[in-house]
Amino acid sequence: MSSQPTDRLKAYENTVKIENALRQVKNRDGGDGTQDPTVYIDEQGEKFITTERAMKHVQPPCFTIPADNEVFDENMKPNYVFLMNHFKREGRLSAYQLTTILEQATEILEKEPNLLQIPCPATVVGDIHGQFYDLCKLFEMCGDPAKTQYIFLGDYVDRGDYSIEVLILLYAMKINFPQSFWMLRGNHESKRMTDYFTFKRECEVKYSKDIYRESMNSFKALPLCAVLNEQFFCCHGGISKELVRVTDINSINRFRYDFPSKGLYCDIMWADPSPDYDTEEFDTDEPSTYFRDNYERHCSYYFSHKAACRFLENNNLLSIIRAHQAQDAGYRMYRKNDSTGFPSVITLFSAPNYCGTYRNKAAALVYDGSTFNIKQFVSSPTPYHLPDFKDVFEWSIPFVSEKVVDILLSVLNICTDDELVEKTPLARDVVKSLEDVPEAITVSQMDQNIVTTTSGQKLTPGEVRASLRKKLLSIGRMSRMFTILREEAEKVEHLRSAAGGILPKGILVDGREELHNRLKSFSEARQADLMNEGLPPSEEEMEELEKVKREKLQKYIDEGEMDLDDEDLSL
Repeated sequence: MSSQPTDRLKAYENTVKIENALRQVKNRDGGDGTQDPTVYIDEQGEKFITTERAMKHVQPPCFTIPADNEVFDENMKPNYVFLMNHFKREGRLSAYQLTTILEQATEILEKEPNLLQIPCPATVVGDIHGQFYDLCKLFEMCGDPAKTQYIFLGDYVDRGDYSIEVLILLYAMKINFPQSFWMLRGNHESKRMTDYFTFKRECEVKYSKDIYRESMNSFKALPLCAVLNEQFFCCHGGISKELVRVTDINSINRFRYDFPSKGLYCDIMWADPSPDYDTEEFDTDEPSTYFRDNYERHCSYYFSHKAACRFLENNNLLSIIRAHQAQDAGYRMYRKNDSTGFPSVITLFSAPNYCGTYRNKAAALVYDGSTFNIKQFVSSPTPYHLPDFKDVFEWSIPFVSEKVVDILLSVLNICTDDELVEKTPLARDVVKSLEDVPEAITVSQMDQNIVTTTSGQKLTPGEVRASLRKKLLSIGRMSRMFTILREEAEKVEHLRSAAGGILPKGILVDGREELHNRLKSFSEARQADLMNEGLPPSEEEMEELEKVKREKLQKYIDEGEMDLDDEDLSL
């Protein structure tokens, strides 16, 4: 108790300082009017003009919707050169323009067979994953589609921030060159994947749900596989136990939003070469042993070298060209076929520095009928986006909320003299101080020990104190929650951004300590991100997970127990 007068004196001094500061601001000399208020000079003497862009070499975003005659020519074909330049400036299109391009592309794609027969020369491209600026770099390096035949192996969307721009640009090229620009379907061109990852959210933020639905309709129409020059089997994932002849692919009904969880359709989207592909040997000639369950993907199979060679021999083919897996060099040549001496499988990946963290190169394969040429490239500068397409105001809510709660606590803490000299105690401390000071609300403030509420209900002093304790405890719970949200927001968003917009599953199951450890050693990010390379939970599984997290959060708010993982708070 002896420290209370000193504490009161400090509180009084702080109040005087604030009043003096406000008085100084109010009576501040505005100067002689010669100083330009739009010019700011920092402590180092560097001058900034607040009406100009800080980074003048960076083009400002384009905020205008182009006219229809800029987007389409007289034959209503999209001008892909204009679109590329427009999207480079982060420009948007109208709903009509987008829908027209999506519908035109769908009409062309749905007429194509499941299995394409493509002559050479051709340039084969792997995963793009919404990395629009890297896609532009690829076209600069490999040639304009007006002069170059392209085969894209799927996965145009998700993980990157410019999936809709990638898709619309590729569709515009397809519409202009339907017989030399080929697009296959990847495992991310499905409702389940785009709903779980970033494409759906991107469409809703940039445009609307209608654009997302039109995109889903176009995905159903994408062909599944191709044979290049009667030598190379091209697909997104790999081969299947059920794939004996390449013509078996034409028996698939491809026009569906999602793939089955097993079978031929699933395998050509999800299968991978075995991790031991280059070294494994078999003691048996039983074909069923050439495939084993794919534990990374949670569906489909790993296929072995023997399975690949058997498939190539049955179809008189030279090699399998596929995508689906990130590669350090942008490509990988697998174990050679003993009978031909040529790599039995070639994997291409065309998204450099995948998810902004992999630091991998990208590659495209150029084949002229006699020679292969692998072209590699690195990532291009890209405008920064907050994860999950948040704006800065939405992202800053935990920070602002914590300060608002502090203000509310400070306001309520005027109830007693003890609370006046404390900074912002937690709610439980406040409750104790109220119990210690039974005259916190004096009789003189009440009419015969009765307080009348706005609704006409009469409360005794004890009921008033109980009501105050309840309010303080509630705000204290909010304070605890927002404090943790604020403390973890930057770390969680760092991880989410590095993982392409989705927190790697399992990264936060051990709570806050694991979060700190991951930030210290993010070289493990690639391995951790493998969890996101598999088939995501179904809608029913996601609903159950959300229910559990909501229950945890409610328990935390009600009881204040620190058993809540950061993953639950970061939703």
